Amino acid sequence: MRKLVVLKLDGDLDLGVQVTLEIGEEGKRPTTEITGKLPSNLNMATAIEQWQSTYRSLWKFTRIKAKKIIYDGSISQRRKECDTKASEVREHLNNWLLSESFRPVREKWLKHVMPEEEVRVLIRTHCLQLKKLPWHLWDLIDRDYLKAEVVLSVPESEPVTGALQTSFWRNKIRILAILGDSEGIHVEQDRQLLEKLPNAATTFLVEPQYSDIDDKLWKQPWNILFFAGHSKSEGETSCIYINKTDKLTIDELRYALRNAVANGLQLAIFNSCDGLGLARELQDLQIPQIIVMREAVPDQVAQKFLKHFLEVFSSGQSIYAAVRIARQRLKGIEKEYPGASWLPVISEHPAVVPITWLKSRWFFNTRRLESLLLLSLLVTAGVLGIRHQGGL
Repeated sequence: MRKLVVLKLDGDLDLGVQVTLEIGEEGKRPTTEITGKLPSNLNMATAIEQWQSTYRSLWKFTRIKAKKIIYDGSISQRRKECDTKASEVREHLNNWLLSESFRPVREKWLKHVMPEEEVRVLIRTHCLQLKKLPWHLWDLIDRDYLKAEVVLSVPESEPVTGALQTSFWRNKIRILAILGDSEGIHVEQDRQLLEKLPNAATTFLVEPQYSDIDDKLWKQPWNILFFAGHSKSEGETSCIYINKTDKLTIDELRYALRNAVANGLQLAIFNSCDGLGLARELQDLQIPQIIVMREAVPDQVAQKFLKHFLEVFSSGQSIYAAVRIARQRLKGIEKEYPGASWLPVISEHPAVVPITWLKSRWFFNTRRLESLLLLSLLVTAGVLGIRHQGGL
């Protein structure tokens, strides 16, 4: 049974953060709760901003639409600087989480969660500044709890109103894949990966018009929505570039996406840039689970993440294990692409029942299994009766 660890964070790095820790079994009410506090940390706020600025100066071609940036210095020097800034952020983060006022929270975690357990760590906060932190580098998660995965969420929630399906079986998984503006990138690689998935029926919309997307979301049920292309967040508004001339905001898809959730949409994957803003807006529409990239993502990194994620997820492992393993695989290319393993983020509804993609189509749900057992008993009883009557 997976453990669920919830950290509710109220505040920011400027003023400090009130913390509530809840621990329990997945799908059950928490059995342990404690409060604590994290002090203000202006140095970490500066460090994360400096890392972000250095990181964004590295890439000319990413899955983001932005004004051209003039770079100074060699690429190797900027890579080294990015690594240095990343190390500073990690050091600030772990020192912050060793604060005396946070010690009771840490000790409660260590007492009630075993290192060998699979753990979903839910970070619940409205603060975008806190969501930008690389929580997966917390030493408890990165060093001690190797089966833990961090998930972002919001403090308040309402029950998900969509058609619940916690596992895919018998019927093929229905995927709507939108391949948007591909200037400077190769989304065809994403298509090839999706086409190889087992037990899936994928419909592709290549550089579509708005009406094409709207019609598909209204008229057909989908389990997974996938987007590959350019995207960008500015302030409170995020957009995706669906073709070479048109962009589309999440608000423009609001009613179509709500309808899709009501008809069974459970997972949205945006293999594009600057996705924390997208995740925030999509969460408002009660999409159960969302995977995005926290920053601008080089094309090769986006492709490798999708490849590793789909391999693990479609084999039957949890979505959390799939993202964790895919992120760890990205560590192997960070010499060329610094910060690659920081990019993938899961964001989800607090009340979500995590979905699984079972390897075998012949998965039995409880009711079906009970029916088959009853049928088996009846058949066995009938055979025994025939044998008795026939004197066998």
